[in-house]
Amino acid sequence: MLTALATLGLVGLGGVVTSHEAGMAVPDWPTSYGYNMFALPMRFWKGGIFYEHTHRLWATLVGLLVVLLTRWLGGFESRRPLALIGGAEVLAGIAVFLFRPELKATGHFLTGIGGVVLMAALIWTRNGSSQPGLCKMGWLAFFLVQLQGLLGGLRVVLFKDHIGILHGTLAQIFFVLLCLIAVRTGGWWEQTGLRMPLVDPVNLRRWAFLVTALIFCQLLLGASMRHQHAGLAIRDFPLAYGKIWPATDSESLARYNSQRVETTVSNPITAFEIRLQMAHRAGALLVLIAVAGFLRSARGQGVFKGVLVLSGLVLLQATLGAATVWTNKAADVATGHVLVGALSLVTGAVLCMILPCGSLRSPQSTVVPVESGPAH
Repeated sequence: MLTALATLGLVGLGGVVTSHEAGMAVPDWPTSYGYNMFALPMRFWKGGIFYEHTHRLWATLVGLLVVLLTRWLGGFESRRPLALIGGAEVLAGIAVFLFRPELKATGHFLTGIGGVVLMAALIWTRNGSSQPGLCKMGWLAFFLVQLQGLLGGLRVVLFKDHIGILHGTLAQIFFVLLCLIAVRTGGWWEQTGLRMPLVDPVNLRRWAFLVTALIFCQLLLGASMRHQHAGLAIRDFPLAYGKIWPATDSESLARYNSQRVETTVSNPITAFEIRLQMAHRAGALLVLIAVAGFLRSARGQGVFKGVLVLSGLVLLQATLGAATVWTNKAADVATGHVLVGALSLVTGAVLCMILPCGSLRSPQSTVVPVESGPAH
């Protein structure tokens, strides 16, 4: 739970960085203005540098927690693979320094993370391993946190927006994984599922997967929009430039750009960005319809409260999306939109996980005792 909460904070900080257009406030990586990341003088901690540098430090904390989580879930048996992986990463980092000095940033990253993994392998506690499924989830989190850190660094070094989109999307997947680990480490998910009265678990499971998949697609579209760095492609809501579907011809685009408050010379909005935002709005409507259907199907069943929470989050998410337009993409509103989206995705994923357990029971099911008797 601690690691999942820390990751939620990291998602929020990432939203703050993007909302303030501070992703390149620190132009080097993994160093910060030539300094060791942990030794950046306080005089630099201002404006966008503060947001981006805090995001890096928080990401380091999350990485440390995930390595420890992997060690804990894997038990004593995880010490050897961690030592091998950590040693290989350190050696790879040294090799980069020696043979590819132009990629020294990657060398710094590899030696740093490899050192942390080696220290985790040195922990001598002889705790047993968790369930096999939990161990695999721990190793997946271990892989994803390193990939996520590398993507974040490459976004700075290579200055590629599509890496930022992948970085933002992977952050949502990573957060969901850690929340599922947090739920599964307790007995709550099994006990709740087995006690849950369900009339039609197969139908509910389909609704849960549909809603969760739609929310994930929405988050992917949102990440694509946020990394276009073109401000608001459509400045009004619920209409779009006064119409249900805006025109995207050259003359209309020129008029839209001339009316914008933001600087448009270097990065004017395009027809693609308008269509992308309209797809996001249409997707939001689909999510609302799907959640309404899920809520109706869950009425009177054991998962109704969970679906009700999901419905409330989706409604709040839609409200924050509209407010993002009305406030001209205010940083706090846009960040709240990101956080509530992440919580909506997690809630849907948890419902997907517990519903198969609930399929074992229904209100009409009874357990018939078998009387003992002589063997035949």
